[in-house]
Amino acid sequence: MSLMATSPVEMRGPSRINPADRAQLAESPVAFSRVAAMFRGHRLELAAVTGIIVVASVVGLAQPFLLREIIDVALPGGDTVLLAWLVAGMVAVAAVTGVLGVWQTWLATGMGQRVMHTLRVKVFAHLQAQSMEFFKRTRGGEIQSRLLQDVAGLQSVVTTTATSIAANLTTAVATAVAMLVLNWRLSLLSLLVLPPAIALTRRVALVRRDITLAQQRALADLHTQVEEALSVNGAMLTKTLGSGPARERDFADTSSALIDLEVRSQLAGRWRMATMGIVFAAIPALLYLIAGFPGLSGDISIGTLIAFASLQGTIFRPIMGLLNVGAQWVASMALLSRIFGYLDLPVEVPEPAHPVRLDPASVLGEVRFEQVGYRFPDGTQDALSGIDLSIGAGQSVAVVGETGSGKSTLAALLVRLADPTSGRVRVDGVDLRELASEDRTRIVGMVTQETYLAHTTIAANLREAAPGASDEELWAALEAAQVADVVAGLPDGLDTVVGARGHRFSGGERQRLAIARTLLVNPPILVLDEATSALDTDTEREVQAALDTLMAGRTTLTIAHRLSTVRGADQIVVLDRGRIVERGRHDELLARGGRYARLHG
Repeated sequence: MSLMATSPVEMRGPSRINPADRAQLAESPVAFSRVAAMFRGHRLELAAVTGIIVVASVVGLAQPFLLREIIDVALPGGDTVLLAWLVAGMVAVAAVTGVLGVWQTWLATGMGQRVMHTLRVKVFAHLQAQSMEFFKRTRGGEIQSRLLQDVAGLQSVVTTTATSIAANLTTAVATAVAMLVLNWRLSLLSLLVLPPAIALTRRVALVRRDITLAQQRALADLHTQVEEALSVNGAMLTKTLGSGPARERDFADTSSALIDLEVRSQLAGRWRMATMGIVFAAIPALLYLIAGFPGLSGDISIGTLIAFASLQGTIFRPIMGLLNVGAQWVASMALLSRIFGYLDLPVEVPEPAHPVRLDPASVLGEVRFEQVGYRFPDGTQDALSGIDLSIGAGQSVAVVGETGSGKSTLAALLVRLADPTSGRVRVDGVDLRELASEDRTRIVGMVTQETYLAHTTIAANLREAAPGASDEELWAALEAAQVADVVAGLPDGLDTVVGARGHRFSGGERQRLAIARTLLVNPPILVLDEATSALDTDTEREVQAALDTLMAGRTTLTIAHRLSTVRGADQIVVLDRGRIVERGRHDELLARGGRYARLHG
């Protein structure tokens, strides 16, 4: 029989529809046209796969008929020539179905992988285009799950579910027809034998499926506990809070639960194998019993009986496979529903359709906030309102205020992590929304309080800003950021791996590495968002010296927590509840005795 007629039941077992999948589709149904659109460029491959399946299924059915001729004609008659031809035919059928099976798998897998690749890249690109608000309100694990696990799970639609429907349906129909041709009486009796056999096998397999789901949930809990306890931040929290014994107990409990589940799974698997063995032994045995009563089976030859028994055993698998299709399809559509949910997210900070091109080398660096207001997507009050602020080329402006006054929101608008809900932000007279992100990121640079370094080498982290930078340029940037001596003192120098989130280095060193990275971009406009607020006084002085080098000759917007860092700013702006309430130089604002003076203490 064809390799492609093998039911997925042997690998995955029967499925029942998951209530969560049904609920997902009820909330966000998936139109079939949208599913079909994924395969629009693969119509020829789909047709070829379907054709191969049909041909292989039909060709495979020749085996029992050849077997009947061998037993009923060639062997009793001593016709060795006919016997040789029939045996050669059986080998040829097996070879043809085998080759067709390999070809079908190659075509279906290749097509499926290309469809999944396109979908993965599309989702990744769309998520990268989302605003920071999306990432703040969405768990990182959920994003990874949808992008990696859900998309990977869709492989079953392309290379398993879809092909198994065609293979199992073709095989079941063709086998049923062949059984009728061989002996219609035995075919009718098979209708009584197959249903209880299928029901028994399905029931045992469903038990194992439920145990497997419980195992997956327990393993997910175990994975979460490992991530929370053994990551850099998790390990630090555990050690400082002394929660190690409690975490160890939780881990032991979850691991212990897996022992019971694994034992039950293995027993269920053994019961399933035993049940399948009984079924496959009982089916031909019952046929042989029935054949002994001529009134039930008619005048049947030995060859026909053996061929029919072979066919009846064969039809069991495709029928079981078809019983699983409904649940598999719903599960796959639920995955698509979740993925399409991400693809349908509106892009809050879209790329301009017709961007204005600005050469970073010729940008003066004039910045204007014109009646800018901003409200968070889920907010009821404006975070910023009526902001009018001009920063001349090469000037430095510091923004101060209490926590929640809108300082970081103002900085986020200048680097276009979000767009104003009213008003506009201009650079050299051009609305930021009209600049392509490629140009904007080379024009406006940012150093934040929370420095992110990827778990790779120092050189790779720096070259994220300037991929083509030479080692000499990297060292020059490190020198300007006053961290070259630290890097030079490491055994591997630029090839030193920084560790998870850069934890191999101190906070001040991480900040100076980030400054070096920004220096490589060489942006004419700079945003410093509380870049030194988390540092001790001595480290702050070192980093501030590096920042002074970075700020030289650039238009700078500094978000300040410590007022000691903004004394030399050309202009200080005081925010309160999203509005500018004061502006001026340090001495002027102190002399007024207003909000700035109270903040200064």
